[in-house]
Amino acid sequence: MNLIPPVFISHGSPMLLLERGRAGPAWQALAQELPRPRAILAVSAHWNARAPAVSAALQPETIHDFYGFPQPLYELDYPAPGAPGLAAEVAGLVPGIHIDRERGLDHGAWSPLRAMYPTTDIPVVQLAVMPQASAGDHHRLGRMLQPLTRRGILVLASGGLTHNLRDMVADAADGEVLPYVGEFRDWFAAALERRDVPALLDWRRQAPHAARAHPSPEHLLPLYVALGAAGEDAVARTAYRDSQLGALALDALVFAAKAA
Repeated sequence: MNLIPPVFISHGSPMLLLERGRAGPAWQALAQELPRPRAILAVSAHWNARAPAVSAALQPETIHDFYGFPQPLYELDYPAPGAPGLAAEVAGLVPGIHIDRERGLDHGAWSPLRAMYPTTDIPVVQLAVMPQASAGDHHRLGRMLQPLTRRGILVLASGGLTHNLRDMVADAADGEVLPYVGEFRDWFAAALERRDVPALLDWRRQAPHAARAHPSPEHLLPLYVALGAAGEDAVARTAYRDSQLGALALDALVFAAKAA
């Protein structure tokens, strides 16, 4: 089975699913570059738990976990099959993890997946993030999951490189960012390029404008699961770089093994 590098996607507003733009085609192109996975482990910013948890529904429902959007958005679904077998594999790698047999797919998972794998024929399970836990805890969780990348599993981390909804600018053109968003993004890109994991794990203290870029950490924590799952020699490649509403960096990253 081919190695499948973990991916981090900034999923942005659900309106990306209705409005014609650049993100959807970029996500689709990214999926076409990757080996086809036998199943997907989606690490979503929108499933929060106090301890590690993985879903195992046979046919996960499509969860519309957002409010105040146009009705057509609530009519979208993503009827991919579940993967209880993959949930069992995850449980074999993460001692004590909770298996949730009812959890469906929230928009952190199905939003990018609709663009990446529109045929809905690849089984999907979700992994929760733990907002009370540290970046280091999520990095260690990712390290536990690293064997999955060699078993045909795509670890798809879905969150946002920046995520402050209070700072959104309704009339901002796509691609334009508030100054602090650019500074935070540039710091992250530089730390990833030099593979400075200690600095990345200490992002709350070291990254510029960290508290403003992420008033709460759940949209950044999936990135650390992907980083950990890629292994210590992984190199981050920016597959897509854009922004939405001034405050949402839509960066997508691929964590590939370092070339020999």
